[in-house]
Amino acid sequence: MPLVIPLLGLGIFAQGTSEFMLSGLIPGIARDLGVSIPDAGLLISAFAIGMVIGAPVLAVATLRVPRRTALVAFQLVFVAAHVVGALAPAYGMLFATRVVSALAYAGFWAVAAATAVDLVPPDAKAKALSVVTMGLTVATIVGVPAGTVLSQYVGWRAAFWGVAALTVLSALSLLAALPAGRADGDEVPSLRRELSGLARPALWVSYLVTALTFGAAVVTFSYLSPLLTEVSGLPARWVPVVLALYGVGGLLGVTLGGRVADAAPLRTLAIGTGSLTVASAAFALTAGSPGVAVALVLVLGLTGYVVNPVVQSRVFRLAPDAPTLTGAVNTSAFNVGITLTPMLGGLTIDAGLGFTSVAWVGAGAGVLALAATGWAAALQRRTARRGGPAADRPAPGTAKVLVADGRR
Repeated sequence: MPLVIPLLGLGIFAQGTSEFMLSGLIPGIARDLGVSIPDAGLLISAFAIGMVIGAPVLAVATLRVPRRTALVAFQLVFVAAHVVGALAPAYGMLFATRVVSALAYAGFWAVAAATAVDLVPPDAKAKALSVVTMGLTVATIVGVPAGTVLSQYVGWRAAFWGVAALTVLSALSLLAALPAGRADGDEVPSLRRELSGLARPALWVSYLVTALTFGAAVVTFSYLSPLLTEVSGLPARWVPVVLALYGVGGLLGVTLGGRVADAAPLRTLAIGTGSLTVASAAFALTAGSPGVAVALVLVLGLTGYVVNPVVQSRVFRLAPDAPTLTGAVNTSAFNVGITLTPMLGGLTIDAGLGFTSVAWVGAGAGVLALAATGWAAALQRRTARRGGPAADRPAPGTAKVLVADGRR
């Protein structure tokens, strides 16, 4: 496998750390900038909004741009936004930098995935994507806790500087390792073909499932730091350890989901989402007990990520003729969930319902995700009765697309 594949994963690791590190920085940001914790939590939604907009728009905009040029340009914008964010004197400026960072990150992700696929033979495409996107899984285990520790000893701004420095390193490595131009014989992407591939109702139901399942998974994680310190009573120094535990659960979930998703995708969705719903409700009821809460964090990570290989692979099977936009819109769907549920969680906290209310928001989103999964199953049965292709079986000659963190 070309060296550039893990180097692309390094870029995802750096930028993915930024995507989720605010879960451990929220208390410090709120104190420093004089805002409430729910307002600080909206910075997570701001990043997600940028991803929602940026993924499909920039995927289209860079269809014909040289890959190395696009990747490095996106990273430079990302670095600039983090430098401004680290120096931001007020909440509004920091909010704006999160949106800009997300736009650049979304563009980088779309181009990185396409680049990885182009650099390997057909039977290695899924493996290449797994290596690239494993960067985000590692970010939740290593990068996010490291950022939290750094913020506790040096301040939250130091985490922004750290992400910027790591992204510069990634950009320099890609400049050195990534070949220029397209490989000989590569098909030039067609926007018309990509747009036509999206015109399938079942595909949009699958996007709904994506948004609801990841929204259910991320809302409790978004407020995990104040939950652990204010409700569970854990000392702040233990928060990075518990965040890493969540990442370990996520890695276990992705691994398990990748192994069983092909055999029974809809069943995996139903069982995984149902388990996440139960775990979220259990966390809301027992968050005051530190030992139980910590154990449930591992369960939340596992159940939140076990369904991600399914929601990723199904959209590619439903629209195999639109690989670029199908993946980009699915990225947007994930980030719709990231936007809405933390926002709703912040509203419940503001309404005086307490920090545990965000776990109830997660349980509610899980119930809706189960309903959406039932809708997808009904459409699948209807398609099968009509003799159409089954989304739960890969088309002949189609490589499996299972992404390591299940999101992109």
